[in-house]
Amino acid sequence: MPLGPALAEAVTVLAAAGVASPRVDAELLAAHVLEIPRGRLLLVDSIRADELRRLRTLVAERARRTPLQHLLGTAAFRHLELSVGDGVFVPRPETELLAGWGVERARSGGVVVDLCSGSGAIALSVADEVKTLRVYAVERSPVALSFLRRNAAGFPAVEVVEGDVTDPDLLPELSGRVDVVLCNPPYVPDGTAVPPEVSDHDPAEAVFGGADGLEVIRPVIALAARLLKPGGHVGIEHDDGHGDAVPALLRADGRFDEVTAHRDLAGRPRFATARRT
Repeated sequence: MPLGPALAEAVTVLAAAGVASPRVDAELLAAHVLEIPRGRLLLVDSIRADELRRLRTLVAERARRTPLQHLLGTAAFRHLELSVGDGVFVPRPETELLAGWGVERARSGGVVVDLCSGSGAIALSVADEVKTLRVYAVERSPVALSFLRRNAAGFPAVEVVEGDVTDPDLLPELSGRVDVVLCNPPYVPDGTAVPPEVSDHDPAEAVFGGADGLEVIRPVIALAARLLKPGGHVGIEHDDGHGDAVPALLRADGRFDEVTAHRDLAGRPRFATARRT
């Protein structure tokens, strides 16, 4: 079958199912089946019968709102391809901004802590882009830890730590020694409607952050204040409704200055940063 009509069929199915980016998803699934980069699809004229069956199966799964990344087995994040699947939060493109901010403030020979590490997207990006650095990736979910350890296997500078970020005694050996603390915590307020890809596949403990969405962020701020050395920096991603609340919490702690609110590429409040006094 010619590839063009096969792709058109896939786009129609995905659009009818309410998938937000049907053309992109169809092309990525086709490239996955054909085992080529998406950019090379233009060079392909036809798709074999067995490949078409596989593509239609994957498209049907995506139409049922299985996350694209689960079907591909990986999620792209900055310069990395991370292993993901059911039980671990799929990293979002907007989190690349927080990771980039962390990369800019990390320094060679420094220490970075990534709290609520999940698949390791932030921790591994910093380790990948800033050499001779020590990175601690903290996660409590056993399933997420399995993905984190798999993704971190090629990064000797990254130490995976099983721990709960709400534990005030976490990482006692690092108190006052850390240069940068980064965190993409669960922050969606309980009861908020989310897409099926999130409600049916992302673990709830990685998405929802209590009645106001700040249940994890509050102890993370206190933990960051203990871990950071004077002049160290913290960056915390938050819900787009927390553009005032999280900076206010950082100021109220009393151990930070240079509190700054940051927006994502769509102009929505996305993360807050501060410097340890």
